[in-house]
Amino acid sequence: MMTRTGCILTVVLFALACVAEPLAQEDSISRTESGRPDLTGTYDAATLTPLERPAQFGDIAFLTPEEAKAMADRERGLQEKGASRSASDREAPPEGGSKVVGLEETVTGGNEFGAGNVGAYNLFWMDRGTDVNIIDGKIPTSILVEPGNGRMPSMTPEAQRKFTSQLVSLSRPNDGTAWWVETDGPGPYDGPESLPLRERCLLGFTGVAPTLPGLYNNFKRIVQTEDHVVILLEMVHDARIVRLKQDGRIVEHPGPEVQFWLGDSIGWWEDDTLVVDTTNLVPQVSLQGGGSAAKHVVERFTKLPSGDVLYRFTVEDELTWTAPWTGQYLWRASDESVYEYACHEGNYAMENVLRGARLLEAEALGQPLPEIR
Repeated sequence: MMTRTGCILTVVLFALACVAEPLAQEDSISRTESGRPDLTGTYDAATLTPLERPAQFGDIAFLTPEEAKAMADRERGLQEKGASRSASDREAPPEGGSKVVGLEETVTGGNEFGAGNVGAYNLFWMDRGTDVNIIDGKIPTSILVEPGNGRMPSMTPEAQRKFTSQLVSLSRPNDGTAWWVETDGPGPYDGPESLPLRERCLLGFTGVAPTLPGLYNNFKRIVQTEDHVVILLEMVHDARIVRLKQDGRIVEHPGPEVQFWLGDSIGWWEDDTLVVDTTNLVPQVSLQGGGSAAKHVVERFTKLPSGDVLYRFTVEDELTWTAPWTGQYLWRASDESVYEYACHEGNYAMENVLRGARLLEAEALGQPLPEIR
């Protein structure tokens, strides 16, 4: 992995030097028997390019080669530090848990991260990429291209209230007490449905539509036929089935009362770009604020002569954000295999979380402890 990081820096500089060269001819793109670009294949979507433009770049939309090199060098250092072996004679973690080595710098720029954990993966198990995106010979400072500042648009007041409430609940420290019995409304551990969607393995951490890079499990697999396209996401092995419009075939979304975890996706070809329109998503709260039942996503998949796919997306949801937002990044062609990600197989944590909550509630209310089997 580290050797590849060093090589990538040379590739970045070489690619920038070749901007003036004409693009490869259209017939260099692999095609199906019907003449459509053949998207079938495996892709690695990991990238160091962040979703939002870091504040220090202000209105600067692109990195210089020197800045890209510095970013890759810093990431290499973090990975080497965070993936180092743990000392066999190390002390127990401090009361309340410790941070994930190296991860707090990678994710939050040095702020506290992971406080309260009782042991987690170090960076050996993470794979957020070793290089940045190069699109049309330029190195963008963010995946987001609209709004023009490369940042998420502001949320509506109601969406902000819900998002803040969710964050407060998630950030409440686990102090070993049933603090929620003193609050109004449903508690965070009332039942399986009370737990976050990702904890229940109903949706992946990288999202569905749009799907974004994450700390690991960034591979995508596309299988294409004349009537359908299947997009398999490595994270939680979510498989989206896109129904294609063609030859007068009528394909429509169901009514808004019908909702799916992966949404309902309809696709069509605009020249050599596959356009996918997704609606009917189950409302959810995520790191980007999630979305309401009105969420509408349009994705564009363009096969490049290199074999990579340029993935571009636009999200509209007037009940959640005050403006649409658009982003793009590369899915790099890969010969790697994508293995099943068994997110919740044999996981006893959910049962034990709920058992523990019942015991804490009884203790807080002065009731006899329930028999836990």
